[in-house]
Amino acid sequence: MLGNLITRIRTEKGISKTDLSKATGINVGHLTHIEKGDRNPSHKLLKTITSALGVPFEPLYHAYDKKLEEQQIEFNYVNHMVYNQIPVFSDLDFINCPANFSNATFAYRVFDNAMEPTIPQNSYVYVEQNAVVHHKEIGLFKLNDKFIIRKLIYKKDHFVLKANNKSFDDIVISNTDKFFIIGKIYV
Repeated sequence: MLGNLITRIRTEKGISKTDLSKATGINVGHLTHIEKGDRNPSHKLLKTITSALGVPFEPLYHAYDKKLEEQQIEFNYVNHMVYNQIPVFSDLDFINCPANFSNATFAYRVFDNAMEPTIPQNSYVYVEQNAVVHHKEIGLFKLNDKFIIRKLIYKKDHFVLKANNKSFDDIVISNTDKFFIIGKIYV
């Protein structure tokens, strides 16, 4: 997944592999292996790459060593990942992280009852940033500038966000939506 993300960023910024190679000191062949997912760069090398691409290190670091499944590649999953933004924490506090959620990156307060009874309103969930959210798993998403927690459903040619609480409608993601996958939820 990291290689796919690097490729996306490089192409969106109009940077050729040759230019990235010159900026990082990594030969083009090695960059090709990284982008194909055949090799993972060291953390030091990833910092060099993110610096050359002009993006923060942490969002790409969280994609490190994660694999995309065929269906996720088909849905262009990586195009819905945030790579140039970092979370803003408004509570300015810390919360204990249970040992069984050791991959969590941050905690997020749930502001609605859409996922009740599984996730109560005003509780905290644990989020693994840039983790792959598989079919029917719960994730944190940003949809048209609003954060929501829902189950991610893969349909034939689109994503659907589904609440546990039946009083909430399913959300069908369209091509005009600004839809980003923030990460996987642990509850």
